[in-house]
Amino acid sequence: MSARSVEIRLVKAGRTKIGYPAEVVSDDGTRLTVRAPWAADGVRDFGFVRFEPGDVFTEHYWRDRWYAVKEVRGGDGVLKGWYCDITRPVSVAGSEVVVEDLDLDLWVSADGGEVLRLDEDEFEASGLAERDRGAAAAAREALDALEVLAREGRLPGAGQETGLR
Repeated sequence: MSARSVEIRLVKAGRTKIGYPAEVVSDDGTRLTVRAPWAADGVRDFGFVRFEPGDVFTEHYWRDRWYAVKEVRGGDGVLKGWYCDITRPVSVAGSEVVVEDLDLDLWVSADGGEVLRLDEDEFEASGLAERDRGAAAAAREALDALEVLAREGRLPGAGQETGLR
C-alpha cells in the first residue's frame, strides 16, 4: 500500500475532542496502523510520562476490538511506552478515522514494568453504564484483557523488537 494520509478524529461524549492528520503505515482490513506526531499543543505531563512536541505516535486501531494501542517515542526515537485507549471499534470511511473514546486508559512503560489503569473515575462519571450497559461491559472487559496482555508482555501492536518483557 502506498503511503496515504488520513484524519484521525477522537470523539468523546459525542463531540470531537481532537483531530489530527496521520500517515497510514498499514491496513489489513481489520487493523489500521498510522503514524503521527504529538498532536496537542505544548507538553502534557502525566507524572509517569511526558508527551511533548517531537514525540511520534504509532497508533494501532482495530475494527473489531474495543481499544487502540499507541506506541510513543520521543523525538530522539527512544521508546517511552504504550498509551492504550479503550474505544469502540474504529470506524474508517475514506480518509476519516473516527475513534470513540470511552474514558478508560492503560499506560505501559517501555520496559513493561509499569502498567497503570487510568481514568476509571472519569469512566464511572461518564454515565455510559446507565446509557449503554453493553458498551460499558465491553469497555471494562477490554481494559481487563489489555492489562493481562501487557503484564504478560503480549500487548497488541508492541512488536518483539521493543524489548517489552
